[in-house]
Amino acid sequence: MTDISTDRWQLPDGVDELLPDAAWRVENLRRRIVDCCHAWGFELVMPPMMEYLDSLLTGTGETMDLQTFKLVDQQNGRTLGIRADMTPQVARLDAHALRSNSPNRLFYTGTVLRARTDGFGGNRSPLQFGAELFGHAGSESDIEIIRLMLATLAAADYPHDDLLLDIGHVGVYRGLTENLDLSDDARARLFTAVQNGSLPDVKAITGKMRSSNQGDVSELLEQLMTLRGNETVIEKARSVFSNAPDRVRRSLDSLQAVIEGVKTTHSSIKINIDLAELRGYSYHTGVLFAAYTHDGIELSRGGRYDAVGAAFGHPRPATGFSGDLKKLAASATKTNHSANAIFVAAENVTDAWAEIVKLRSEGNRVVTQLGGEEQTAQMLQCDSQLVRHGDQWILSPVTD
Repeated sequence: MTDISTDRWQLPDGVDELLPDAAWRVENLRRRIVDCCHAWGFELVMPPMMEYLDSLLTGTGETMDLQTFKLVDQQNGRTLGIRADMTPQVARLDAHALRSNSPNRLFYTGTVLRARTDGFGGNRSPLQFGAELFGHAGSESDIEIIRLMLATLAAADYPHDDLLLDIGHVGVYRGLTENLDLSDDARARLFTAVQNGSLPDVKAITGKMRSSNQGDVSELLEQLMTLRGNETVIEKARSVFSNAPDRVRRSLDSLQAVIEGVKTTHSSIKINIDLAELRGYSYHTGVLFAAYTHDGIELSRGGRYDAVGAAFGHPRPATGFSGDLKKLAASATKTNHSANAIFVAAENVTDAWAEIVKLRSEGNRVVTQLGGEEQTAQMLQCDSQLVRHGDQWILSPVTD
């Protein structure tokens, strides 16, 4: 018979914990990002960890159904969900609790819990941070959100000239396919085929279908899947889709305006355009983007998702981004956040108490030795100690 007590220390797959040094790195980063968003005029919100499931999976949350842990409220028997993403909650706050016809700028940080990992070894309990801008439909709000995302990454020691901004617009694909006579299942398969870059599957689904007299759909989608690269991609797309519906041209105009806006303030950032990137297609309605390191690590992502809040009776245009603080902090330079502490020997604690209080109020870290313990200043990672000098207390360096 197996003794389960030997396994009680284990955590569920994909769930982690942070020990002191890593926890301090994450917390210091969280504080910097909070200060950054506050400086940009965004307001902090703190949604609850769980909500009624029908609210949590409304709008942008519909795609999170399989990622959401579900439980029964013992108070009334209704089904609850533990949040797997905070964006739907913030959208609810804007549409209902903060109901306004003017733009709202909101940001947040908090742990989310996911029923499944995104991949092998993925984290199911990210510490999410993000910002949302509600109530403005123009490219200016997309530009501001991308600039803020880059500012938060700079606060995490990722300068924008060390990043790759991947950007696209789901309106191009929607414009090419919205008038096709396809079943819901066929549309889902077509979306998957384009996202996977599988031309044979695209041709098998569309056959010789034509869209708004603009040409063979499979040929147009084949062109779409090749439209990736630098800013010249937009001009190539204008040529390829010269007879496309107005929605395609408007989407290209919007994308170009956003890119030009970002480049005016971040001229050295590398930009990659990918018109076949359809991440979050089920709820994104416009520009979508992600920031990567040059070695391909995704740091943050976002996009436009207009009409959010419709389920709460107050539809609003919206754009935003989010990322994982743990992931950002994991690649930061390792530092000892317990250093620069002041040690006070056990026999001095009572007499020096007023000085200890004063030092702590000034922002110093003061560690007092416990009576009967042999912990030294070095063991407690202190670099100075409080000692009596005549009738005064002074700080003295800790020596080996």
